[in-house]
Amino acid sequence: MLVEGFTRVAAVDCGTNSIRLLVADVNPATGELLELDRRMTIVRLGQGVDRTGRLAPEALERTFAACREYADVIRELGATKVRFVATSASRDAENRDDFVRGVVDILGVEPEVITGDQEAESSFTGATKELKGRDDLARPYLVVDIGGGSTEFVVGEDRVRAARSVDVGCVRMTERHLVQDGKVSDPPTEEQIAAIRADIEAALDLAEETVPLREARTLVGLAGSVTTVSAIAQDLAAYDSERIHHSRISRERVREITERLLRSTHAERAAIPSMHPGRVDVIGAGALVLLAIMERTGAGEVVVSEHDILDGIAWSVA
Repeated sequence: MLVEGFTRVAAVDCGTNSIRLLVADVNPATGELLELDRRMTIVRLGQGVDRTGRLAPEALERTFAACREYADVIRELGATKVRFVATSASRDAENRDDFVRGVVDILGVEPEVITGDQEAESSFTGATKELKGRDDLARPYLVVDIGGGSTEFVVGEDRVRAARSVDVGCVRMTERHLVQDGKVSDPPTEEQIAAIRADIEAALDLAEETVPLREARTLVGLAGSVTTVSAIAQDLAAYDSERIHHSRISRERVREITERLLRSTHAERAAIPSMHPGRVDVIGAGALVLLAIMERTGAGEVVVSEHDILDGIAWSVA
């Protein structure tokens, strides 16, 4: 039953590696968001996009299958407003019209292929709205959303001051540097790791042209690479959102985990209890992005948030 003042909304975020759904009751007047359903499916929509410039037919079908599941959830919970946001992979693809038509047929709404700056704004809102008033977290915040195809950097206090999206993400870096003869190097060579690091450092240089990364007092990390590193750092027996949300991981611990992931085989990474099967091959590159950001900014720790662009989309709908 919907409480007075609340609107039931559905937000869908379709990225390069995963598609996610949030159905929530939102009250813009009080700033409350009551979560009803939050789920994630690894669909690897960006499979091969960096190389071919097109969305693969099998990647589209995986994405549409998840959309059909989400449509059922939205209908059952009775969300009256739906917003579907698509990010990096669908910005880059020549055949994105095929993607748009499929989503409209299934969900009845057109996916908004948002810019990197819009993506950053929603990520910042979703990640920081509940941090206001926390005396232990100094401002300004640097919110970093490490996705599959791109990473967003946003600096701000109550509002966004500067934002930049750059084309480094866990899937893009893995496909660009770690795939040989159709297989992911297992484990990667020192030369491959150095090539990923060089791409990340160049992207950080780009981000710093517009975003004062080093002025931030609190680093807030979003998305699956960061939350997975947190789960590993806490030695969780299974992925636990409540334990992960607002956990704090030191730079030294992130370095230890990154080095471990980059030295490990596919089987060793897959055996980590909190590891999602869809992240096994890309988590090493994602962790390396996080570590490089912490080293560049001098951040001693990262505050991990489970609330991100999805929550920002929900607020925008309400």
